[in-house]
Amino acid sequence: MGKNQWTNLVRVRTMVARAWVGRQPPKIQAVIGTLVATAVLILLWICVNDPGLIFFAAELSHATGISLLIYKLIKCRTCAGLSLKSQELTALFLGIKIYCSYTTFDIHAILDMTTLITTLWVVYMIRVILKSSYMEDEDSFSVQYLVVACGLMALVVHPASSSEALINRLILAFGCNLETVAIMPQLRLMQNAKVVESLTAHYVFALGLARFLSCAQWILQVVHSRGTILLALGYGLWPGMVLLLEIVQTSILFDFCYYYIKSVIEGHSVLRLPSDTV
Repeated sequence: MGKNQWTNLVRVRTMVARAWVGRQPPKIQAVIGTLVATAVLILLWICVNDPGLIFFAAELSHATGISLLIYKLIKCRTCAGLSLKSQELTALFLGIKIYCSYTTFDIHAILDMTTLITTLWVVYMIRVILKSSYMEDEDSFSVQYLVVACGLMALVVHPASSSEALINRLILAFGCNLETVAIMPQLRLMQNAKVVESLTAHYVFALGLARFLSCAQWILQVVHSRGTILLALGYGLWPGMVLLLEIVQTSILFDFCYYYIKSVIEGHSVLRLPSDTV
């Protein structure tokens, strides 16, 4: 079989598979997506010996998303489709992460500070420079409920280390909880708008890919260390909570990433979301 014939065969079978998946009910599609994600995770486990490479890929994906966001604001001169509430929650949890890691200065701290500066600039652009294009009516998520829920959860589950003051442990847990749900106002805005232009869709997908790779890194580290890495996080419920938060972050973006990939495969210039996506 020649190269062109093989390419055509793969293309036809891909189209058939995509059409079959598209006909399935949402629950079956969710199961298929979960199986695909599990297969990718197993493939990473087999092929990647150093989880640090996955961390690098996650940070590269995150940086790509931020670069697209900067390009949208500077070149396109519009913040339409972006949630100010998500950006402000992101700035808040990044500030907490930097505060909680003030004793260490490594690549993680540098990346967090860079992202915080960029996020604060985005907030300024939305609030001041590009305020006229901000979709305030669609950015309707009640973030106060998220903040209160994150605070209550921090009171229930937080690091049990005796070497840190209780207030610092509570702040750390609150920041981790907030990081998990900070993207939700952005997803709600896109749900309300129904149509997502390409740069915003690329930005959110890059964040989703970064979250998946970060979650994969954590899971693979747990597998490679046979669970001993969790002991470095302390004892009690907190180590399991950290892993659970990583999984929840990935799950929140699952539906959007599915429709994004589907839209790209079908060649649409904009992403259209069903009303029950978020």
